[in-house]
Amino acid sequence: MLKKHWPEYLMEAALLGIFMISAGVFTCLFEYPNSLVHQAIASADLRRFLIGIAMGLTAIALIYSPWGKQSGAHINPAVTLTFYRLGKVKSKDALFYVLFQCLGGLAGVYLVVALLRDAFTQPPVSYIVTVPGIRGWLGALVGELAIAFIMMLTVLYTSNHKKFSRYTGLFAGGLVMLYVFLEAPFSGFGMNPARSFASAFAAQNWTDFGLYVLAPLAGMLAAAELYQFLLGPRAVKCAKLNHHTHKRCIFRCGYNHKNGHRGGVNLSDRLQQ
Repeated sequence: MLKKHWPEYLMEAALLGIFMISAGVFTCLFEYPNSLVHQAIASADLRRFLIGIAMGLTAIALIYSPWGKQSGAHINPAVTLTFYRLGKVKSKDALFYVLFQCLGGLAGVYLVVALLRDAFTQPPVSYIVTVPGIRGWLGALVGELAIAFIMMLTVLYTSNHKKFSRYTGLFAGGLVMLYVFLEAPFSGFGMNPARSFASAFAAQNWTDFGLYVLAPLAGMLAAAELYQFLLGPRAVKCAKLNHHTHKRCIFRCGYNHKNGHRGGVNLSDRLQQ
């Protein structure tokens, strides 16, 4: 499996690494006290809103990039393991996806450390570690469960819908924008065990780390169970977020690759039956 699918594994590593670099650079740009941008924007809410826009656009760009089109742009162990639970990812692929996502996240964080040094490693940025915010661990738990549940339900709904499947990346990126602005004060916006691991390892700050591993996975698995309950076990066609591509697909895919992508399941029609 490693010999056949190593390009996709490396792509997943690179995609999360790029996301972490973007997150680190933009957070320093807006939150490092000596940054001219930080000094020019007094409102913390506005700065967080702008960070959300930057991270949402980064997510969209990665999903629609050539690498994202080939790997499926999971960039998140919780996404990969949820599609594994749905029967769309083989066990060895799931294992290597998760491993390379973690390695890619680590590489991204350490590249930002080398580039920005104290601006990234010292408070208030502090390696962009995900730790509970204004409502403590309970608020972080509820927040992580909610954002993971909504994200996965949105991905499943749109990626398997004939009209919306082309726009799954836009919906996912839009949610990232909202989450950074609205939910980050509660949990730091983790939703991704590899992302949280990368920051925690580099900072050696493991505060409530288990929460940031289990809550995103539980939220996404719950969304998958609900989706299948409503539409049946065959409702999910593939594990790719964007299947409008001629790139190869290594998953247990329900699309006809000889004739290209034919569109997904129309959720509205199925619900009306």
